Amino acid sequence: MTSQAHFTRLLELLHKEREEDLNQFLQLVRERPLGERVAQGFAWHPVKVLQTGFALGEKVFLVVERSTRLNEPHQLRAGQTVNLFTSREHVAQPEKQGVINYVERNRMKIILNARDLPEWLDLGPLGVEMLFDDRSFSEMEKALQKVVKAKGDRLAELREVMTGNGKNASWRESDPSSAAEGDGAPLDSVALNPSQQAAVHAIVNCRDVAVIHGPPGTGKTTTLVAAIREMCRRENTVLVTAPSNTAADLLTERLAATGLNVVRIGNLSRVDESVLGHTLDAILAAHPESRNIKKVKIQAAEYRRQARRFKRSFNADDRREREHLKQQARELEAWANTLEDRLVEQVLDGAQAITCTLVGAAHPVLEKRHFRSCVIDEAAQALEPAAWIPIAKCSRVILAGDPYQLPPTVKSQEAARGGLSNTLIERCLDVLPQAVHLLNVQYRMHRAIMHFSNEYFYGGALQAHETVGDRRLLSLDAGGETLTVFEPVVFVDTAGAGFEEKLNESVKGNQSRAVSRYNPEEALLLREHLLQLLEKFPEGRNPSIGLLSPYREQVNYLEDMVREDPVLAPLLLPGGGLNINTIDGFQGQERDVIYISLVRSNARHDIGFLSDYRRMNVAMTRARMLLVVVGDSATIGQNRFYQAFLDYCAEHGRYQTAWEYMR
Repeated sequence: MTSQAHFTRLLELLHKEREEDLNQFLQLVRERPLGERVAQGFAWHPVKVLQTGFALGEKVFLVVERSTRLNEPHQLRAGQTVNLFTSREHVAQPEKQGVINYVERNRMKIILNARDLPEWLDLGPLGVEMLFDDRSFSEMEKALQKVVKAKGDRLAELREVMTGNGKNASWRESDPSSAAEGDGAPLDSVALNPSQQAAVHAIVNCRDVAVIHGPPGTGKTTTLVAAIREMCRRENTVLVTAPSNTAADLLTERLAATGLNVVRIGNLSRVDESVLGHTLDAILAAHPESRNIKKVKIQAAEYRRQARRFKRSFNADDRREREHLKQQARELEAWANTLEDRLVEQVLDGAQAITCTLVGAAHPVLEKRHFRSCVIDEAAQALEPAAWIPIAKCSRVILAGDPYQLPPTVKSQEAARGGLSNTLIERCLDVLPQAVHLLNVQYRMHRAIMHFSNEYFYGGALQAHETVGDRRLLSLDAGGETLTVFEPVVFVDTAGAGFEEKLNESVKGNQSRAVSRYNPEEALLLREHLLQLLEKFPEGRNPSIGLLSPYREQVNYLEDMVREDPVLAPLLLPGGGLNINTIDGFQGQERDVIYISLVRSNARHDIGFLSDYRRMNVAMTRARMLLVVVGDSATIGQNRFYQAFLDYCAEHGRYQTAWEYMR
């Protein structure tokens, strides 16, 4: 397929995905009565305002608390676009858009896209509801159209190379003449292993594309940070991107820790508090010149306020005075904007690295900027149209990720079948093998935890570093003597125990595809196993633990169950060492002990999206020293992947039955 045909096809698939996403949103949310939206968790109503104030960037925020359906599961998450609304009748403009900053049980902080609170805030019942955010689709479409139209420029060259229709002029050791400028400079990578050093060397010296394949625990982020530091010695500013805000925040934090001047671009409500100080808004707010800009804006606002005081009936002098005030307000506002634009340019010019999400690369402050290098981390989770947003701003591309971990989310089955779920890094692994560099030493997990994924996904290419390969979970007494040595891999089989999966009642009658499943008996079994494990550890010496499930409803059930348990509930407090999450939400993290609740148990042997083995690869490789998987072998064992895993546990780990934990 020619590159033009490929991108034309991508545009068609993107339109199908947008249409499906919008249709699902309308069916689930917008077209349903308010009471039903609340019942299904797409809205909170009524809510009361607990706190208001101003966030960075002069945006107003408020903290609300729901008054009904307390502690019930819902669909609202940090980073989502929402509507704050009043259900009071005859109110002009009864809605204000904003972004959720955080959600904690029954409370939510929203940063509004406004500088003032709505006038109707105290007039009547308030609510918060999910909105459809079309900006991502719009920016992806613009990027694809730009790529299609590119002709005779660097973007056109990258387009041909990355679709397999051009030659990748990557640096080769055998051909020093093709090395990038500055190749002779020493690499600051003495703390890296040989595969990481080779990757850094390739990144720094590639001309077109470099691909870093980083399986779990192999130090992909460490390698990228080392490479970006080297790039910053040779380039003015490096553009560093990732599909999610979480990944962009992590890179910001890690780069800043090395002493680099990093500027994080993005919506403040989607940025983690740990990196707020590196955001453009925070840097501008702390700049001495910002005080003068703010004074000018305040004066402009005062002139506008004075102009509005004039009534309908006023004489010619009043009319001239009002126009004069309006003109002064416009001039002051223009002056303030000019000063602010200069300050923004000054800050960005001084940045060694600019970090943002893929869609965030379309931010207006970056519109006219071009970079020599663009880094895309977690590229295996990025839709290809999104990846081209930052690529269109650079001369060379570094992709990092692992196509055997979580894929991007595609809601349209037609678009997925058409190829929208195929990522750019996957294609580069295929058409540019000479540009691919595998990180082959993992530093996270015991080799028994690593081995199954290593053989199934990575052809046995990985090796466990000597510091972790034989590291087991141990229970020690007060004197340091070993009490218990735990097997690294355990499967607890619920077959024959009658632990049938259940469908979330709140969506049971819904004809849409938004289905969530849970298995309460399996959750109780997991709790029993966990309690017995904790009994073997002296107080205060518990390992760090993660409870994971592919299904959100099972996570909700586990959370409620743990909160109601007097022994386990304290572990959910900060510093308690226990985290409960979906597999998707936990990617990038690790714990000493990982429990996985598979949920599926039915006579049809239906495993749903457990059939995406990449999700299980992510889950299993989060554990450092102990992996415990709980599931029904009768249901999952009909699948070749899971049967292979069951055989592996029986041969190399510990295979138990639910009956051992049923009291």
